[in-house]
Amino acid sequence: MAVGKNKAGERREPKFGLAESLSGLRLSPQDRVSVADDDRPKKPKTQAKPQAAKTGGGGRKARGKSRRKGGLRRLVTRTVYWTAVAGIWAVLGVVGLMVWVGAHLPPIQSLEIPKRPPTITIVGADGSQLAVRGEMAGTNVALKELPPYLPKAFIAIEDRRFYQHFGVDPMGIARAAVANVLHRGVSQGGSTLTQQLAKNLFLTQDRTLMRKLQEVELALWLERKHSKTEILELYLNRVYFGSGAYGIEAASQKYFGKSARAVTLVEAAMLAGLVKSPSRLAPNRNPEGAEKRARLVLAAMADADFITDKQAQAAIANPVYTVKPTGAGTINYVADWIGEVLDDLVGQIDQSIVVETSIDPKLQAEAEAAIIDELAAKSVKFKVSQGALVAMTPDGAVRAMIGGRNYADSQFNRAVTAKRQPGSAFKPFVYLTAIEAGLTPETIRQDAPVDVKGWRPENYTHEYFGAVTLTQALSMSLNTVAVRLGLEVGPKNVVRTAHRLGIASKLEANASIALGTSEVSVLELVGAYAPFANGGLAASPHVVDRIRTASGNKLLYARPNDPPNRVVDPRAVAMMNTMMRETLQSGTAKKADLPGWTAAGKTGTSQDFRDAWFIGYTGALVTGVWLGNDDNSPTRKATGGGLPVDVWTRFMREALKGTAPQPLPGGGWSGGPLVAGSSAAGGTIAQAGPRGETQIVNVPAAGAARPQPARANVRPEADSGLDGWLMDRLFGR
Repeated sequence: MAVGKNKAGERREPKFGLAESLSGLRLSPQDRVSVADDDRPKKPKTQAKPQAAKTGGGGRKARGKSRRKGGLRRLVTRTVYWTAVAGIWAVLGVVGLMVWVGAHLPPIQSLEIPKRPPTITIVGADGSQLAVRGEMAGTNVALKELPPYLPKAFIAIEDRRFYQHFGVDPMGIARAAVANVLHRGVSQGGSTLTQQLAKNLFLTQDRTLMRKLQEVELALWLERKHSKTEILELYLNRVYFGSGAYGIEAASQKYFGKSARAVTLVEAAMLAGLVKSPSRLAPNRNPEGAEKRARLVLAAMADADFITDKQAQAAIANPVYTVKPTGAGTINYVADWIGEVLDDLVGQIDQSIVVETSIDPKLQAEAEAAIIDELAAKSVKFKVSQGALVAMTPDGAVRAMIGGRNYADSQFNRAVTAKRQPGSAFKPFVYLTAIEAGLTPETIRQDAPVDVKGWRPENYTHEYFGAVTLTQALSMSLNTVAVRLGLEVGPKNVVRTAHRLGIASKLEANASIALGTSEVSVLELVGAYAPFANGGLAASPHVVDRIRTASGNKLLYARPNDPPNRVVDPRAVAMMNTMMRETLQSGTAKKADLPGWTAAGKTGTSQDFRDAWFIGYTGALVTGVWLGNDDNSPTRKATGGGLPVDVWTRFMREALKGTAPQPLPGGGWSGGPLVAGSSAAGGTIAQAGPRGETQIVNVPAAGAARPQPARANVRPEADSGLDGWLMDRLFGR
């Protein structure tokens, strides 16, 4: 083999240099440095030989199927993972929301079933309930005491799944949401009975998301703390039924005048239907709407198998219920007056109380009927829109009070709050001041024109009768004589007399005070007449006798039985009664007729016929009537001797029916002056005047004939109106 040739016979040239010298160098495994297995370079995996040669296209299909399975597995894994993450965040969010809502709940110490708000129950002298102030709440009624269909009616219409849910009903919420979407408005509510109870007990009625969340949380708390029976019982005893009635017992008494234990099936359905809209569906205001709603409740009860279809159909076809009449509600004027004085009697009220009053329900009803009926018949004729009446015993116990024609139309109490000019009804205080100054009913004074610094008061008929007795002047309500007497005794003394007898309003001590130009209330004027009926004792008008807790365990107030002070001498009372009796016998109030009774009083008409009054009394009852208009507009010549006397007579006849007649104090005056020194034979006497000076007074002999007016045959009725005056003129009656 030749040098420089390879095996193939080709020549290989020699090469020189470092690269060539190392080109033939090879290392065996033994010559290599050992390294860790992890550091060894991994051999590339040998790819499997293509199966195409063996199986054709089957390899590609298996590879695609494997890839799809892997992608689906990854999708499921990711879905489960993110769902779990979202669920954890949702739970954290709900917990955080509940903590946040809970932080805005009422204080934890208040999250107990609260006490009922205090109520004021007002009862009459006979113990019957007259009115309720505050939130009218009946006594708690146990579920077992109620007819079975009563609680079922509420469940059927308000919360069909009450016994299945845990305080919140997701199914009910979903159903309500669907119904509201379909109706494009709020047609159903999703609140359970437990949620409604939570709202009524602890929350406001605001329609906010926060309040709704609080309601849900409190509902869950109530369900955990109380049984279903307890929750249903609490609900029935706390839910609002309108007209101030809270609880099933109060509502049943309010609308049907009976206990909830005795309601019929239809009445139960009506009560259950009230919850949706108490003011709109009240059976005493909207009987048609209440019946329609009751039919829906009965149908729901049948659908829930609480009653049979036959029972539901019978109740719908023949609804049996009795709605308690509401009347004009004038007793509420009394209730308002009582509410104003309670703070002075017992202070702050923090528990339910019962107020026992002097009101006689029978007399209250008679007074209400007298005012309402007489105004209904004659208000248009006389252009009179309002009236007031106060009736009290001679010692000041108010038996009846009417503060207006209808309480629902106006809550303004015209008997207590309104101040009006009494007109001639104020004159008895002028005459009493004159009597106490030494004059007598037979004292003569001149009825003639009078001028007081340019003021010229006139009589109603613009006629004058010359020399008249004080009895005649008062019974005919002669203005000039009253003004002369007022000036004679002094306006300040007249004011003192009126205040001493019970007038509390400010009185102006001027010449016109004799004609009743200073304003007073009906209540104080009637109270100031009471001493004439009781013999001269002070009589403070009052209506509250006792106040006790609703449970009867504690007496909070009892009217003190202190002896009254004497404000008028008995002989002066006798003289005043003699004069004011004449008002009913031949004077301005002779239409007032009480068979068998001796009565006295005085009419009054203010300027331009704005006010018409009559205050009359017997030995058993003092009653005052006022008629007029709230805007002080003139009436159509309504006078005290007309419509007020008609109202007074109608009321007094009914009020005194069946009562033994009682004489007026003094038994009638038999003649003689008030102070010592009088003589039955007549003549003159010396007596003390209003300022301690000596006065000489002419006193007629006892039994002597009364001086008559110069024109006694045409004696006018100064307060009886134009019609009465014309009758006198034409027929001389």
